[in-house]
Order: sequence, then structure tokens, then C-alpha cells
Amino acid sequence: MKAVVQRVRRGVVLVEDKVLAEIEQGLVVLLGVATDDTSVDVNYMVDKIANLRIFDDEKGKLNLSVGEAGGKVLIISNFTLYGDCRKGRRPSFTGAATPTKARDLYNMVLTGLRRKGLNVYEGKFQEKMVVEITNDGPVTLLLDSKKAF
Repeated sequence: MKAVVQRVRRGVVLVEDKVLAEIEQGLVVLLGVATDDTSVDVNYMVDKIANLRIFDDEKGKLNLSVGEAGGKVLIISNFTLYGDCRKGRRPSFTGAATPTKARDLYNMVLTGLRRKGLNVYEGKFQEKMVVEITNDGPVTLLLDSKKAF
């Protein structure tokens, strides 16, 4: 499982020009699921996303998690994170999970974050979405449950 995690001042997801979800301060997470991902990968992502200390404390240090900072989380499914561009000009998506498996694991991440008490919003799985992100910092981090980076 891979994720692009961005600390934001604002995040909005639209489907067919209609606002589906909108957050102010918090995280926008683009989440991709791989063919070999399991609940172990879900647990890793839930723990990392919930506990990353990337929000400023009273001294301006990155010491607070999204929950401690009172932020929200907007999760967007994004199979293109598994686009392999090493050969040719067209990405190969053979590393991405099937839609059924990806949806199940994506929903497990949503559930896991909600169980941690976070306010979680989501895009619409397998839909063309427009995502507006106002990055704060900018703070952008890459996560990989297989710890490839």
C-alpha cells in the first residue's frame, strides 16, 4: 500500500462538478492498494496516518498528529500510485490491486482511522474525481507499507 500524505489548509473532492467532501485543516491522503496487500498493510497505514507528527505545536515544532491538532482526514483512492513508468511511455498498472480487493482494503483504512477517533471524509471509489488541495507548508510525505522508501 502506498500513500501520498499532504498537510493541508483545505482539501476538496468533486465528482461531476459537485462537492462530495471538503475539509479545512488536516490531511489529504491519496491511497493506492497493491495486488499483494493485506490487513497487515492496512494496519501499517492506519497507524502511520493517524500518528504522523506533522502539525505545529505551540512552539512551532512538528510535534502533533492530525487528531491532536484537531484536523480532519480526506482519503482519496488512487490506483495510479502503482503506475510503473520504467518502460515505454504508457504506465503499467499491473501492480495495482483489482477494484474489488482495493475497495475492501480502502474501506478497512477508512474504518481503522475512524476507530481511532478521527474525522474521516472520502472520495468516491472508482470515479473520476477532481481533487483540490491547498498544501500547508508545504508538507508532503510518501508512505509505503512495504517500506520500499
